[in-house]
Amino acid sequence: METRKSNPIKVFLYISVWVIIWGTLGSFIDYPLYKNKIYLEGSIYQYLTFTFTAMIAIISAKFLYKKIDL
Repeated sequence: METRKSNPIKVFLYISVWVIIWGTLGSFIDYPLYKNKIYLEGSIYQYLTFTFTAMIAIISAKFLYKKIDL
């Protein structure tokens, strides 16, 4: 049985891209909420926004990692 070897540079870049996607998505969601004074900067709701988007990014990254060959 052949084992699959992953390239560490490709994996590092894959994770880096997902961190950028997470930060961008979280910021796009956070900005209008913050500007419309729905919550204040540094509030628990802002942390929840970024935590929720992080969970979405992690689940998406794991799902797509199985589909692509790194």
